[in-house]
Amino acid sequence: MTAQPNLAVLGLGQMGAPIARLLLANGHHVTLWNRSREKAASIADSKVRIASSPAEAAANADVVFTMLTDDAATEAVLFGDKRQPGFLDALRPSAIHVTLSTISVTLARRITAAHQERGQHHIGAPVFGRPAVAEAGRLWIVASGEDVPLAQVRPLLESISRGLTIVSREPWQAHALKLGGNLMITSMIQTLSEGFVFAESQGIDPALFHQAINSALFQSQLYENYGKTILNPPAVPGATVSLGIKDTRLAREAAAEAGIHMRLADYFAEVLHRAKEAGFADADWAVGQYRIAQSDAPLHVEKD
Repeated sequence: MTAQPNLAVLGLGQMGAPIARLLLANGHHVTLWNRSREKAASIADSKVRIASSPAEAAANADVVFTMLTDDAATEAVLFGDKRQPGFLDALRPSAIHVTLSTISVTLARRITAAHQERGQHHIGAPVFGRPAVAEAGRLWIVASGEDVPLAQVRPLLESISRGLTIVSREPWQAHALKLGGNLMITSMIQTLSEGFVFAESQGIDPALFHQAINSALFQSQLYENYGKTILNPPAVPGATVSLGIKDTRLAREAAAEAGIHMRLADYFAEVLHRAKEAGFADADWAVGQYRIAQSDAPLHVEKD
């Protein structure tokens, strides 16, 4: 790969757009593609080229980053669908596909196999962090892949993040780690939600409870940020309940494939499904869980 590789970013939603802007700010020439062309056009820069299809975006790229909503969107962009062909066969041998999205272990394995058949490379590199964190270049990335292509893309990943964890040579294991991490975030949200409900029941301001508990016990920026999100719902969700449902399902599926059962994950799946049924599908993930915790709080005592 050349010292200044040709880059492409496919998927310019709340996470993909800030990543593209960071790559551009670091002096790279980047080809952009998004199903809604307006999102690509909104990233105005002299180093930007806008492609009309995933295949066109990938044709001359040394490295293609995908940041797409879910498995279905990733499959459509890579393998193609009824609307347009994917970029798999347009990507030249030795080029590298970096999957930044949260996708299933099964799909990650399929992507690796497809690239290997064509002499291409797959790096699994899902990110931890919400859109504001991505905009600030403060994501944490977990990355897996063969040594040489991973070394080639590592400077690019470092330029859009505050750090990396190198997991293994198997791209799917980076995605498995991300799913496990998201499951722990869901657990933290549930703990905060029920803690706030408890504080309210005792006449304690949840914001005061949050500040005291985080200072005394966790001293965690993550606990601080999610607590504030729960108590002060953002106008634009950083991640929705629908995404939480998807990520929890993928974690449970990966666990089942490995022959293990996670009872907390079953419970979280139920809570998130109830949040969706209650009308919070597009609300912030943390807010949706909190609303269900609040609705579960009143005791229903049987009377004689």
